[in-house]
Amino acid sequence: MNETRRDDRPSITAHYERADLSDQIFGALQKAGKRIDSYRDATGFDQFHMRGVEATRELAALAGVRPGQHVLDLGCGLGGAGRLLAVEFGCRVTGIDLVAGFIETARRLTQAAGLQEKVSFQTGDLSALPFAAGTFDLAWSQHTLMNIRDKADLFGQIARVLKPEGMFAFYEVLAGPRTPIYYPVQWASDASINFLLPEDRFLSQLSAAGFEQVRWQEVSDLCREWFQQVVSKMARRAADAPAPLGLNLVIGPTAAEKARNTLRNLEEARIRVVYGVVRKQRDRHD
Repeated sequence: MNETRRDDRPSITAHYERADLSDQIFGALQKAGKRIDSYRDATGFDQFHMRGVEATRELAALAGVRPGQHVLDLGCGLGGAGRLLAVEFGCRVTGIDLVAGFIETARRLTQAAGLQEKVSFQTGDLSALPFAAGTFDLAWSQHTLMNIRDKADLFGQIARVLKPEGMFAFYEVLAGPRTPIYYPVQWASDASINFLLPEDRFLSQLSAAGFEQVRWQEVSDLCREWFQQVVSKMARRAADAPAPLGLNLVIGPTAAEKARNTLRNLEEARIRVVYGVVRKQRDRHD
């Protein structure tokens, strides 16, 4: 381990943490006359990634997620993907995230949906995964790796906690051919916690960690079209209108600016978005 490695945790936590997030969300639900009786009741705001619940289902299908698998959700956020995987694909899910407010909210939403026996969460650092070797069938990540400086180390840890021939499915943002990107974006207010890699370096680090490629799908155009709709809806909304019960609660008051910048980054090929599925190689020794 590099002894001069920076600790990015305080900056990442500061970027994502929202004061009293759990109470804000449940207060907004109550004000709107809504309640959480099913995992479906939270899908409008608990899928903290481009294209929301549709992308979660697509990645699960691409990865061939099966009933009975134990899934590690890396950077689980509010736990939306974990609840969906538990109900629609019959998985047992363990979620981990650095942001304590996300974990508190994830637990409350999961309990309200009656899924606490199938989905659990813990606050933790992805740079030091607190799990025994060979624990999981599948590692899962959606819009998490952009904030990880040392991806090579993380990929090695993921390989360690996966069972032999375990899978790693991810939906991630990569660096595009043009630089720099426009800030702020959903995952970074500035360059200090933005650690995007181009495709070749990303794949080479996965290979060095003992993974072989199974699926790879570019979805930048789909994400660009989705953000065009998001930005258009935000522009049409009256300035004094109450904010909807959506990702604005998670992203905060700069949600519109971040959406515009992400759209511009996609339009100008400054970022790319991909689905990927890789397998831990048979001869991998931990």
